[in-house]
Amino acid sequence: MQCRLAPSQISEVSFLLRLIGVIVISAVLIACSEQAGERSTYVLTTGTTGGTFYPVGVALSTLVSAQEDAGFSLSSISSAGSMENIKLMRDNQAQFAILLGIFGAWAYEGSGPIRNPYKNFRSISAMWPNVEHFVLRSDLVQDGGVMDINKLDGARFSIGMRNSGAEFTGIYIFNALGIDYDNELAIAYMGYGPSANALQDGNIVGMNIPAGPPVTAITRAFALLGDGMTVLEFTEEDVINMNHEFPLWELYQIPAGTYPTQEAAIHTAASPNIFVVRDDVSEEIVYNMTKMLWENLATLQEIHGATRSMAIEIALSGIPVPLHPGALRYYREQGVDIPEHLLGG
Repeated sequence: MQCRLAPSQISEVSFLLRLIGVIVISAVLIACSEQAGERSTYVLTTGTTGGTFYPVGVALSTLVSAQEDAGFSLSSISSAGSMENIKLMRDNQAQFAILLGIFGAWAYEGSGPIRNPYKNFRSISAMWPNVEHFVLRSDLVQDGGVMDINKLDGARFSIGMRNSGAEFTGIYIFNALGIDYDNELAIAYMGYGPSANALQDGNIVGMNIPAGPPVTAITRAFALLGDGMTVLEFTEEDVINMNHEFPLWELYQIPAGTYPTQEAAIHTAASPNIFVVRDDVSEEIVYNMTKMLWENLATLQEIHGATRSMAIEIALSGIPVPLHPGALRYYREQGVDIPEHLLGG
């Protein structure tokens, strides 16, 4: 038996088919629109929570989250520091990182502790200076300079966490200055916060805390120990010796009052920290990140005092790795002079 539809029924079926088609197409368009509106998420790897990398990294992530038109999200994570950050970027577990400047140079050139060159990253900006805080128990201080570490006769000294920037730059500085750490020190490997606690408890006699002042761990140590601890000073000759491989360090003065009970300026040394990114992150994302960094600098400076030394006029000072095209585009728009070694590679 053959079933035939009346004209009115044919019309209803045709309408339903058109309606279903409209619904399907609309659903696809909505899904595409929602997908296009999703933010890509990137990871920024920083350092230990007692240093400066981590709080500034969190501040950068917060800035990105507050920008509705950023086009991406940024999540900050804590790490052991620069050495681990290079590995995380190499493995694509992090796409952005804050590094000590010398680690950028070591990674790009394949030198120092990084034997295999890592070329797949680019610079965004120099950040605040990474200031050397070599701390010693005051009763062991002789001349007040960093070379006092060479007179400790096997005492226990914290160099930083294993595979951290503090560890590798600390050993680099010891080697550059001729400090015999194998015989004069019993090396301990601790993060910044645990080092401050151990100094107070008498479990170590000194510690290496490179970071942008004011450093939380140094502030806490000064508050607990007062004049019972001393931040050792550097001379111009020390800095010349430290720059034998890369010209990164310069003399730096920590103003009086930066830390509790600190009545006089401390004459130490500093090298640049750098903000870097994998080279496969899009030009547009990195351009937006660079723009947000500099257009929200005042907010960043309110969050952490270390960033108060940052200025776009010196944004490229001391950077050893070429700029990412996105960052390069922003600086060109701002009329910043681009050193030739940052243009390509």
